[in-house]
Amino acid sequence: MDIYRKLTEEEIQQLMDHSCTAEDWNEIEVVQAFTPEYVYFTRFSGKVRLGVFDGEFTLAGGMKKHAGLYHTTLHNVTVGNGCCIENVKNYIANYTIGDCTFIENVDIILVDGKSRFGNGVEVAVLNETGGREVMIHDRLSAHQAYIMALYRHRPVLIDRMKAIIEKYADENASDMGTIGNHVTIVDSGYIKNVKVGDYCKIEGAGRLKNGSLNSNEQAPIHIGYGVICDDFIISSGSHVEDGTMLTRCFIGQACHLGHNYSASDSLFFSNCQEENGEACAIFAGPFTVTHHKSTLLIAGMFSFMNAGSGSNQSNHMYKLGPIHQGAMERGAKTTSDSYILWPAKVGAFSLVMGRHVNHSDTSNLPFSYLIEQQNTTHLVPGVNLRSVGTIRDAQKWPKRDKRKDEYKLDQINYNLLSPYTIQKMMKGCKILKDLRKVSGETSETYFYQSTQIKNSSLHNGIKYYETAIHKFLGNSIIKRLEETEFLSNEEIRTRLLPDTEIGNGEWVDVSGLIAPKSEIEKLMMDIESGVLNNVEQIHDRFVGIHRNYYTYEWTWAYDKLLSFYHLDPETITAQDVIDIVKRWQEAVIGLDKMVYADAKKEFTLSSMTGFGADGSREEKEQDFEQVRGTFESNPFVTEVLNHIEKKTALGNELIERLSPLCGTPN
Repeated sequence: MDIYRKLTEEEIQQLMDHSCTAEDWNEIEVVQAFTPEYVYFTRFSGKVRLGVFDGEFTLAGGMKKHAGLYHTTLHNVTVGNGCCIENVKNYIANYTIGDCTFIENVDIILVDGKSRFGNGVEVAVLNETGGREVMIHDRLSAHQAYIMALYRHRPVLIDRMKAIIEKYADENASDMGTIGNHVTIVDSGYIKNVKVGDYCKIEGAGRLKNGSLNSNEQAPIHIGYGVICDDFIISSGSHVEDGTMLTRCFIGQACHLGHNYSASDSLFFSNCQEENGEACAIFAGPFTVTHHKSTLLIAGMFSFMNAGSGSNQSNHMYKLGPIHQGAMERGAKTTSDSYILWPAKVGAFSLVMGRHVNHSDTSNLPFSYLIEQQNTTHLVPGVNLRSVGTIRDAQKWPKRDKRKDEYKLDQINYNLLSPYTIQKMMKGCKILKDLRKVSGETSETYFYQSTQIKNSSLHNGIKYYETAIHKFLGNSIIKRLEETEFLSNEEIRTRLLPDTEIGNGEWVDVSGLIAPKSEIEKLMMDIESGVLNNVEQIHDRFVGIHRNYYTYEWTWAYDKLLSFYHLDPETITAQDVIDIVKRWQEAVIGLDKMVYADAKKEFTLSSMTGFGADGSREEKEQDFEQVRGTFESNPFVTEVLNHIEKKTALGNELIERLSPLCGTPN
């Protein structure tokens, strides 16, 4: 804690000799080691505190500047040690500035009145005209926002959450702003009512108004040239650059927005990447990505999504206002020039191609293709399970998590197969079998939720879903029984028993967090009753649910193992487990072979079109190999082959470990 003193008469005279002025020199306090040596052409107003101006900054190109105050006006400002503030066109007012901060060539930086710095701003997400507003704050997670936006049928819950956030916003309100340590603000225009965290870099921003830049040393924020942000919060590790315009937006951790992207009333959570296009009233869960100028995302909910060029949605089929909204569940993607007329719901890990105007709901048929032909949506269930792109996506997301902050706002589950997706596939199997039963096995076309399904697609869909179910349940039982020696069937039964009752029943994807619905229900009830009464307690509860995912997953998987394979928990034997493992091996190897075959398509002659521009077939193949490599050496292909070997060996090891117990009476 710095101890301040008044200026001496000699120091005042020296400052005046340096063309400095003050409304009242008695209102200026300095640290003990202060010297006026590096303070020139500065006007002081109100209560000002100054640190010691030691050290220098090395700028791009090797230019050095000594700490100090040069050509600036300060009103009610505390300046830390080792700062350099130079060429402030208007003034800096009502700020506490940390140590070693560099401010140069800015227009104005001020706090006017009491500000909450973006906390408590209502974002009209999903519905442009309101009704699903999410109140943003520094600690907002995708999961908190999901509940606030979608559980409007529980008014007590919503009122309690609003009260909690209002309290947080009021507690963090102040008539003094903060600019942290090691901050850089250069060549920027209008900055009003903005809280700036440590190590933040603002370069060439046009306007920043009523917001928080929650930067820190581990995960600094960068704000680039031409950026305009009004009523915002930007979380640690994010980059907002190149003319991006944001109005009433929350930006989560490690996001990147640039190339003139514009967004209003939207939420972007961890690792979103948005460039060139436009967003209005969207809920962009983790890893929502759009790169293209012609892309508009509007009134929709997304996560783990990549929008193709020209992707567009519409909520304008209304007479009383834009009330419609849509949801693309985790991993759903759009191809170039796709269009969806809301309301609609697209199942997890599905691919949308063409124009879809019939308001379909395929949420219980995940991993599907939705293909438009002559204004009709054709559904190909489960086919994306064999796609090399789906597997590649699942592998890349954890690798592309750029969050460096130890405090993770979002609890992200990357599992492709989980109770959430497997329960959908089980429902999907039943739906497809019921369709086949009602319409007959020989029917050419089946109709479901405003979509058409071909006979072959329906039968293949059942096969794909059952294969994935075998794979998931096999994965679960192998994991449960790994590295354990069993002397009897009874020991196997004991080990298979879940550690908790939590996990049975329906599971939900709470924008990245996969969890038993019972636990989310309990959390909401605890908010309603006041057991959870601040934002940190809510955050910690989500962390706990995420941490216990695999414990809860086994409870669910064990129940489904019994019902799916028609087993009695009292009589399960080693042979039953071996039978499940053999089905699992078939499923894993079968899916890997389908993925392998899909990958091979990218190395066919047709894929080489455009290679070897002026040459023969041989030169075309050589050119392709130089650019793309060979199929056999492709890292993903070799990984698939290694995966087949590894999983085969894993299954064989468990079979070998349990085989001695086969045929025993217990």
